[in-house]
Amino acid sequence: MSERDFNRELYPFLYESGEGKRGSRARLEAAVADVERSTIQKSDDVMALRGALLEESRETLIDAAIALAASFAAGHKLLAMGNGGSATDAQDVAADCVDPPFADWRSLPAIALVNDIGVVTAVANDVGFENVFTRQIIALGDTGDVALGITTSGSSPNVRSAFAAAKRRGLTTIALTGYGGGVLAGDGNTDFCFVARSEHVPRIQEGHATVWHTLLELAHALLGDPIREAA
Repeated sequence: MSERDFNRELYPFLYESGEGKRGSRARLEAAVADVERSTIQKSDDVMALRGALLEESRETLIDAAIALAASFAAGHKLLAMGNGGSATDAQDVAADCVDPPFADWRSLPAIALVNDIGVVTAVANDVGFENVFTRQIIALGDTGDVALGITTSGSSPNVRSAFAAAKRRGLTTIALTGYGGGVLAGDGNTDFCFVARSEHVPRIQEGHATVWHTLLELAHALLGDPIREAA
């Protein structure tokens, strides 16, 4: 097969002429219009979810921020956990604390329990995946620390197990959940629960990001660091 024939197979629209090109352009314009509608709908959905979260959780946000700031002020740390996309959100939580986005915000002690792949895989292999966070809470958690669990279902077994261990050790527990809240919303091991009430995981995760960044900004304000206006 010649290079031209190969390219024609991969990119047939480049070799169309006349009606074919006009048809391709019409399809492209229709696709762009679909993306535009989807983007606008996404923005509307995110704003609606953020508004609902604020309406439902305003007092909880304040109370949780006070608890978080008090923990940091007393020299304690934050332990964050989650699975899949929520694991990367937990990493973001720890990074926001340790390496804050603003030069005049202090660095705060935080650990993402998903980061040590050696520990995670050892515990998963030896005693089961639902214990990968629990064993780290037992080893690293101290009375006065904060455990933050992110789970879109609100029912991830390893987060639930870790929260039970955290409560036994005297840690404050903060859960970011979705759907109807899941088990963590009512099992007695969660001090502060924020529910992004959606059945679409990307929207839930965006709600979680909003809650976390609000909590962090409020905590910094309570610690005496400047409040930042949204860009």
